[in-house]
Amino acid sequence: MRYRVMFIAGFAVGFVVGARAGRERYDQIVTYTKKVAGHPAVQKTTQTVTVKTTEYAKTAMSKAPDFAKTASTQVVTSAKQMATARRRGGGKGGEADDVTPDGHLVYPADDTQASVNGTRYNAE
Repeated sequence: MRYRVMFIAGFAVGFVVGARAGRERYDQIVTYTKKVAGHPAVQKTTQTVTVKTTEYAKTAMSKAPDFAKTASTQVVTSAKQMATARRRGGGKGGEADDVTPDGHLVYPADDTQASVNGTRYNAE
């Protein structure tokens, strides 16, 4: 339904903009549009759509904090699981640990060992 309404609106705008029939045809289109917009059935439908849209927006606004909290909890849990897997050597390619037990990342510049392309080596 939404796509049909958008298509009709786009068609009407395109026709008005692209019409080469002149001012008379434009005035006819404007008059017809005002008649349609003033029709009781169209006004009732517009009002219904406005009310429903407001209700859905309020519902979405009330649920948004819960969804955000759930998503953040899932992200934190996933990050902890990945860190645990890497500590146990289950990371990509069995790389050495890049996460401390308290969950902080270890950067190569902070480490005594350097790495090139993911392979650690001793600079000595």
